[in-house]
Amino acid sequence: MERKHWYEVGLDHVWLPYTQMKTAGPPLAVARTHGCRIVLADGRELIDGIASWWTSCHGYNHPHIRQAVERQLAEMPHVMLGGLVHEQPLTLARRLAALLPGDLDRVFFSESGSVAVEIAMKMAQQYWINRGERRKTKFIAFKGGYHGDTIGAMSVSDSDAGMHDTFRQLLPEHVIAELPRDTASADALKLVLARHAESIAALVVEPLVQGAGGMRFHDAATLTRLRAIADRCGALLIFDEIFTGFGRTGSMFACEGAGVVPDILTLSKALTGGTLPLAATVARRPVFDTFWSDDPAKALMHGPTYMGNALACAAANASLDLFEREPRLAQAKAISEQMTRELAACRALTGVKDVRVQGAIGVVEMHRIGDLRALRARFVEEGVFIRPFGAIIYLTPALTIEPQDLSRLTGAIVKVVGDLK
Repeated sequence: MERKHWYEVGLDHVWLPYTQMKTAGPPLAVARTHGCRIVLADGRELIDGIASWWTSCHGYNHPHIRQAVERQLAEMPHVMLGGLVHEQPLTLARRLAALLPGDLDRVFFSESGSVAVEIAMKMAQQYWINRGERRKTKFIAFKGGYHGDTIGAMSVSDSDAGMHDTFRQLLPEHVIAELPRDTASADALKLVLARHAESIAALVVEPLVQGAGGMRFHDAATLTRLRAIADRCGALLIFDEIFTGFGRTGSMFACEGAGVVPDILTLSKALTGGTLPLAATVARRPVFDTFWSDDPAKALMHGPTYMGNALACAAANASLDLFEREPRLAQAKAISEQMTRELAACRALTGVKDVRVQGAIGVVEMHRIGDLRALRARFVEEGVFIRPFGAIIYLTPALTIEPQDLSRLTGAIVKVVGDLK
């Protein structure tokens, strides 16, 4: 079917994400992808600066992942995990447990990051219920945080930094506090916990980088304080690594780089190398042990229909093969160093508030961006796909990006920001 037909006819029926459909400009029609490039239906090629919302860590269409999915498709695309198991999710769970620090060794699969967060919250609440402490039902989350768009995930996101203010009346009420970045803010968090000590089930945080809430960075010491505070007040600690996992911050997982082991950890996005939807909620052994019982009521009653999908788990296992065989973390380090050098020029440009880099994440924060739609179009004119949001222009390229392509991305940012009035 020619592009004009599928595009114009189909666009009348699809509802696009984060989009006011009445006023939005027409989306770009994509024909295919390869490496770090998006090929549009009109023949133009764009260098992808955000790896399809941070998922395509090995670039598009990596042959090793494609071949693994093709082999699995010929054998078995899916079978339910209710009363059945199969090789791919069991192998993936074992490999994730071996890679993660400490005793994070029980893996519960789902299909999306938001759902993985919901499962983590259910685990944390039921952990306390199974221990006979039914009052611990609330969570502490942090300003600038974002954990997804489902009800529970929205309730622990900062509505002031995200897109969820419309739903305030719908959401359960939890505590949104300042991150303990220093002694003063740590003391303030302790006071918050003292007021709510009997009701707090867990603290929820994106380690090292708060992504969709503004690409805000914090250091390992902040996470060390959170671990100590959680232990002191008798709460669990949940790390949301849906964005930060799989090399994005420089280490395989942000918690590993920070030297802090959470009680529960969530993964998604780059888990399958950007090919198929899959997420995981991983619990430490003491958390899992509270569900291990002769009492059926103490089981975790959750079960996504496609959990442990064979195709998605095959893709994830193939992605882990690539992290083992190819120098992804060294590539992340090289990307970090190159972005640090090449984005530095933005500091002298009018309207720039901050320039910062953490691992393979590069951020140019503006004081304000007046017309996001026009700015996104300017990047397309420069032959790159970069999608600013709020006042943030950022890069999260595939870890396999070639230096010359990365320079095209950073150069486009310097040029376009320099042209802003």
